[in-house]
Amino acid sequence: MAGFTKPNAFSKFDPSRDDRRYEMLMTVGPALSVSLNAIGKVMAEAHDPWWIIASAAVALHGADPGHVADVDVLLSVADAQRILPAIGIELRSGSPHAAFRSSIFGTWTGTALPVEFMADFHRRSGEAWLPVRPATRQPVEVDGLVVFIPERVELQAMLTAFGRPKDLKRARSLAAVP
Repeated sequence: MAGFTKPNAFSKFDPSRDDRRYEMLMTVGPALSVSLNAIGKVMAEAHDPWWIIASAAVALHGADPGHVADVDVLLSVADAQRILPAIGIELRSGSPHAAFRSSIFGTWTGTALPVEFMADFHRRSGEAWLPVRPATRQPVEVDGLVVFIPERVELQAMLTAFGRPKDLKRARSLAAVP
């Protein structure tokens, strides 16, 4: 698909429209736009499925994400082991939040917004750790590069399961998108 002439313009694939691409223009802050572009370039080297989730994905669906402080990327362990060191990210385990953990976690500060990469990502549910791996994968073109997000309903359910107030607010925002 050809690039857009307007800045911060995105298109996304809509299977409900006869499997054709359609243009959905939306305003995304310049920092998020720059960061998504950088992610698209870096993740073009991925061999396995990957997704942008949380606030950035909410924005790409055209809903109000509230404050976007960073961009969260889910990727495979194999891709994390190959890609992250290539962009200067030290591989470590854990998460900055007690309700989440990853086999590999790394923060990339080489973009306008920090990018948090999470491989083998899990969320806490009571005493159990449940894997977070979207079943859907929707491509979104950003300035000629493709990034992937879970479909709206799946992202909404994911945010609801995370249960934090900011995630619940984002889930409600997604629910309001037609």
